[in-house]
Amino acid sequence: MSPVRVPVAVLARAQAALGDLRADAEVLIGGRAALLGLAPDGRISAGGATRLLAGPDGWCALTLSRPDDVDAVPALLGADDLPDDMWSAIGRVIAETGVWVFAERARLLGLPVGVLGEATEAPTALCRNGERKAFGDLNGLLVADLSSMWAGPLCGRLLSDAGATVVKVETRTRPDGTRQGSAAFFDWMNSGKLAYAADLEDPGLRRLLGAADVVIESSRPAALQRRGLGPTDVAGPAGRVWVRITGHGTDGARADWVAFGDDAAVSGGLVSGSPADPRFCGDAIADPLTGIRAAAEVLASRRRGGGELIELSMAGVAAEYAQLPRGDEKPCVATPVAAPRGPALGADNAAVDRLVADRATLPC
Repeated sequence: MSPVRVPVAVLARAQAALGDLRADAEVLIGGRAALLGLAPDGRISAGGATRLLAGPDGWCALTLSRPDDVDAVPALLGADDLPDDMWSAIGRVIAETGVWVFAERARLLGLPVGVLGEATEAPTALCRNGERKAFGDLNGLLVADLSSMWAGPLCGRLLSDAGATVVKVETRTRPDGTRQGSAAFFDWMNSGKLAYAADLEDPGLRRLLGAADVVIESSRPAALQRRGLGPTDVAGPAGRVWVRITGHGTDGARADWVAFGDDAAVSGGLVSGSPADPRFCGDAIADPLTGIRAAAEVLASRRRGGGELIELSMAGVAAEYAQLPRGDEKPCVATPVAAPRGPALGADNAAVDRLVADRATLPC
């Protein structure tokens, strides 16, 4: 099994983006594959859930990683039952309809799909969202990490390593999906964080968001806003930075498009090989690249005094990296240092509530 490979220019740009954050971009980008022994197999992603598929009008990547995704396949195919050879049946439909029609159909069913090169390079979206404040280093910074999977949790992990107190927020009904997978990967992303379990209607969550200096979220933009928990709904301390990570941005229908790292990378055009003969680049590479970018944006925002909403799309970040030269590729074989056990779900609720209460008594 060959290791994942990443263009040297991509690794160099990611390392530069880390700046003062003490981390190795090669480990962050290839670490999951090294931890779990993953490698791409032709047009099958390293994680195995995403495939590159050809149509008469181009290429697309479809991810079927969740049971609900697989359950939606009969509707995607216009069939009564799941076929024995699911991927071959999907390939035949794409060959008949083309990738654009197929992607539209898949997105109506809530499936993660990316058409090769459809996303355009887009700068980070920034808008003022509160008062500015002069900052020191990250020690004592309170971060509420509402994200899951890889990109957002990696941002939180990098901030934790730099001295911030990071609270991993999950609901008991829908905890971070990585808890169901490899413990080694979950621990790598989340060890060192405090674990807080709360329903979205829990007043404790609102108090935490109101006390946090940084909020990281990766749900669809309307999910928190519908419950009055968006960045304009909950007042925070001066200089608060709110980071919103999406698959494809927040404009129009794209705000509801689901994405995972491999299909988002394909959407951004970040692939190995040529547009006529693409292969997956790295392992779900849009995830770690976006996590690195998000942490760097937090630091940059704090240097400006914060008080900002930062929006990043994984497909947009991938599209930026896709503009780099596609020269030599480097195998990413470095394995992350074994992390301590990650926090159990809700293990630190009482401690977090005390931390938030103590902050409420501090002088302004």
